[in-house]
Amino acid sequence: MSPTPAILHASYALAHAPDLVRYGSKPVREIGRDPSLRPRITEALRPWDEVVAYPPNQVFIGNLAPDALASIPRPWYENRIESADPAGTFGRMVTQPALYGLMKLCDDFDLLAIDGELAQQAGADLVDFDHRRGRITGVDPAELRTMAAENSGLDIHQDGRRAGFIRTAHDQDEALTASVLLENLVSKATAVLAVSDLLRSAGVAADEIDYLLNCGEEAVGDRYQRGGGSLSKAVGEVVGCVNATGSDIKAFCSAPVHALIAAGALVAAGVHRYVVVLGGGSQAKLGMKFGAHLRNGVPVMEDCLASMAFLVGPAGADGEGLRLRLDLAGKHPIGAGSSPKAVYEALVVEPLVRSGLRMTDIDKYAVEMHNPEITEPGGSGDVPRTNYRTLAAMAVLRREIGREEIGSFVAERGMPGFAPTQGHIPAGVPYLGHALEAMRSGRLDRAMIVAKGSLFLGRMTQLVDGVSFVVER
Repeated sequence: MSPTPAILHASYALAHAPDLVRYGSKPVREIGRDPSLRPRITEALRPWDEVVAYPPNQVFIGNLAPDALASIPRPWYENRIESADPAGTFGRMVTQPALYGLMKLCDDFDLLAIDGELAQQAGADLVDFDHRRGRITGVDPAELRTMAAENSGLDIHQDGRRAGFIRTAHDQDEALTASVLLENLVSKATAVLAVSDLLRSAGVAADEIDYLLNCGEEAVGDRYQRGGGSLSKAVGEVVGCVNATGSDIKAFCSAPVHALIAAGALVAAGVHRYVVVLGGGSQAKLGMKFGAHLRNGVPVMEDCLASMAFLVGPAGADGEGLRLRLDLAGKHPIGAGSSPKAVYEALVVEPLVRSGLRMTDIDKYAVEMHNPEITEPGGSGDVPRTNYRTLAAMAVLRREIGREEIGSFVAERGMPGFAPTQGHIPAGVPYLGHALEAMRSGRLDRAMIVAKGSLFLGRMTQLVDGVSFVVER
């Protein structure tokens, strides 16, 4: 008998990275045109304690339920949580020195050099991190200056000082410049944090993992092939998944849902027992909307690198985990059209109708969970709320609810957005940790995870993408 696949555990992490905001894609370009922006960005960055106490961040790591945000007055950055804890039910936040320390532990090619003071800070902040890479080491500041002068690269800052640098690995390969290697190393290190925490909380030994699926945005490679390198195995090596192999799935915002469906299929087919789906943070997205935030007197909100990991395996006999209904997986076919109605018809309505279910048979929908305080200043609006209203309107057209019930549909079956705007991160899956908690306590029976994305990134097509799946207890 084929095993029933389930999402058994979820792990989320936020790494505070204020001094890396300057190296986000948008800040680099804008500061190059107007150097006076750098001090303005620095002045608008939030300190660690405010980042920890920010309500959406507390939701992301599991200390608050998503619906709790609806009762907290906006702006949330002015109504912070008192006595907030950086450790959550299924996630945690780490300091910038801890991030640098993780990067150093993940650095197989001596790309990153940090001074002794930063190494000491990193070690202190990572005291509870389970790793197999020994001690975080730094160099003397004088030696660091000499090394930096001899190697082209990017400076690394901490507490207002230059505390290290990341070198360029090849002076004739644009894919191995310091800026690209920084993106790769950040993605690897933050994914390592999420996977390590996942295995610890799940009580599963690293050597029990059979397969790793990376769904992050970075496609690592060199001048001959831009995306052939596998971050999945690179992460598994650091964490100690010695019996696992893996690969990377690339589908921009939809990648985590593609990967979880694939992981569930591998488990159901008996190919692998335990599969980990993982995604590290996107350095290029730091400070992406800083201009709109500065114009509107808002802090530079994109100051954290988000990462996540999910353990997929056979559902327990006691019903442990979120059962993956692979028969209810939805897809956006090439010929479906790209209007919101066409997309949701394909992703939501079609799989439900196929199984004889109504839209109201889903207790919670998790769509693109972008934090509106990040997107609204730039004119993008409240993305989750817009999507929920579209779903409610479709339920009206299907005569499943009355027009007067649109508001209650949105409030009861949707939720406020709380995820950082890093492409693959908001793709419905930040809710999975909360869904696990709600189903364990009997407050939730069925949820649908919906991801949408654009495929125009390489200028090869103007198609949109989308996938969905249903989880049950």
